Parts: sequence; structure tokens; C-alpha cells
Amino acid sequence: MICRPLLDWYDAHARALPWRAPPGSNATDPYRVWLSEIMLQQTQVATVIPYFEKFTTRWPTFEAFAAADDADVMTAWAGLGYYARARNLLACAREVTRLGAMPDTEEGLRALPGIGAYTAAAIAAIAFGRRAVVVDANVERVVSRLFAIQTPLPASRPQIRAHTDAITPDTRAGDFAQAMMDLGSTICTARAPRCLLCPFRDQCAGFRTGTPELFPHKAKKAPKPQRYGTMFWAERDGHVLLVRRPDKGLLGGMRALPTGPWESDAPGLQGAPAAADWRLHDDTVAHGFTHFDLQVALAAATIGPHEVLEGEWWPVADLASAGLPTVFAKAANRFGSMRCAS
Repeated sequence: MICRPLLDWYDAHARALPWRAPPGSNATDPYRVWLSEIMLQQTQVATVIPYFEKFTTRWPTFEAFAAADDADVMTAWAGLGYYARARNLLACAREVTRLGAMPDTEEGLRALPGIGAYTAAAIAAIAFGRRAVVVDANVERVVSRLFAIQTPLPASRPQIRAHTDAITPDTRAGDFAQAMMDLGSTICTARAPRCLLCPFRDQCAGFRTGTPELFPHKAKKAPKPQRYGTMFWAERDGHVLLVRRPDKGLLGGMRALPTGPWESDAPGLQGAPAAADWRLHDDTVAHGFTHFDLQVALAAATIGPHEVLEGEWWPVADLASAGLPTVFAKAANRFGSMRCAS
């Protein structure tokens, strides 16, 4: 059985992660598996660990999380990115609480908010011991090399899934999935794979080619579009104006600095929160989103005491506690540096 050397390797070398039970254990907590899998979507393990520990300390169960205030969750999530995940977490926790327990099948899991095919398979295998085909980016790389798949990604994904299905065992499917992830993360890395330490070395067609690092082949990506915007620093008596972004859409429900539209051309002062003596700075802030790159200009003004604006006045000295998304935190830090220099 091709999976046997991998499971033996995992028994000896499994990573100790705060959401993970020891190899062979049946004591896995579905809440912790679910939370970690959502957090790990397109996010590195090292980044997730402190967020996971903060969340599970504050909200240790589905029921506790379901009762959380939306704004508190969004603030706690700030900096982790892909903010729709946080909104889906709340919706999912509330649905699981309504049901009384998390479903233990892929079909039942896919019916929950924010859980797609991969996440359903991972939870079913890891939390409930179901045989499921779990394929993340690490597994794609391992399987592409193991079978020397020539078709470039993403077109090769059906082949990768079929090969993964063929080697997934009927028992210890959760350990197998986590072992494949660990192998891709620590041994079968994107660059300079450590083939001499790999439990699949003798079976690996990619290793036999002499250039396993060339797998998986990847189709060239189209360049991301560039967008431009302006963020506004409206200050009054040591406080800065923050607004709440619309619930739906990019960075929905998050506190943020006021901003104009993000367009293909620089919008200047369009979208300013008030008529004021706005001063555009020469400095800009750049940030990359999944589907576009953003460059924002920075405009600052002092707002008079009688001007009524929609939003909340947040103490500048305590801005770190506002839970601003990364792009707005970058801009706020830049504004803070400019204030200190002036």
C-alpha cells in the first residue's frame, strides 16, 4: 500500500499544531478543525496560529462563537485577510448551533455557509474519520510529483484528484490528509524539495526524472489589473474618523478610513467625507488583493468641531485596537509617520 510509508513517517514527524490531535487519535474537536480549516484558506500556518489561539480562547465552542457580536469578530479577524471568511464563520457557527451539532458527512458539511468542496472533505476526514479526498496546494504539489503529471495547473486538477483518490486509504483518512499536507510543507517544498528524506522517494516518478522541482507545471498567469484610490485622514482633537464598510463586498463590515472609489485612474479627492482643506501627500500606499493591485493616495485635513460626519471618531493613540484591515492599517501607519514628522 503506497500510503503506508507516509503514515509511518507522519507517526514519527507530524507537526504539533494547536488544532491537531496526535496521529491515530480519535479525540479531534470538530470546532477546532473547522475553525482552523477556514483560517488556513490561502493563509500560512505561522500567520494563523496566533489568530486561532486568540479565537479559541475567546470563543471556545460553536455556541460561544454563534453568540459573538459581529463587529467583535470582524475586529478580531483584522489582518488575516479574505474577510468574507469571518462573516461566513459567524453564519456557519449559528447554523451549526441551530442544528445542534456539525454534520459529519461531506454532503451535510457543504450545505453550511462558507464550506466548499475542499473544506468539507478536510473536515469530514480530519474531524470525523470519513474517507474523503482532500486536495490543497501542498497535496497538489506532492501528487503532481509523485505521478509526474505533465498537464499544467489548473487543467491538471481532475488528474490530481483522481490520483489522490486512488492512494487515499479507507482508514486513517484524516491522518493521511494531514500527512500529505505536512509532507508538502516540510519535505516536498515548492523549491529545493528534500527528496532524500521523503517517504515516497522510491515510488516518486518526479524524483526519477531528476528534476522534481519542475512539477507541478503551471500555466502563466495573466497580470492583475491596477486600481487607484484615495484614503482620507479626517482628524479632530486627537481623533480620526473611521467608517464601517458595507456588509457585502470587499472588506465588508470592517472599520476603515474613508476612501473614494478604486478605479483604473486616480480619482483625486472624489469620495472625501467632508468639504475641507484636503492636503494630498506625495506618499502612496500599495497593496495587493487577490484579483487586483491597489495604489492609494493619502489626503489629510482637520475637521472643525461643528461638522457632523457619519462614522466614529477614534482616538489616534489607540488606533491599533480598531481592527483595521491591512491596507487601511498600512495607510494609517503612513499617516501617523507624517503626523510625527510635521
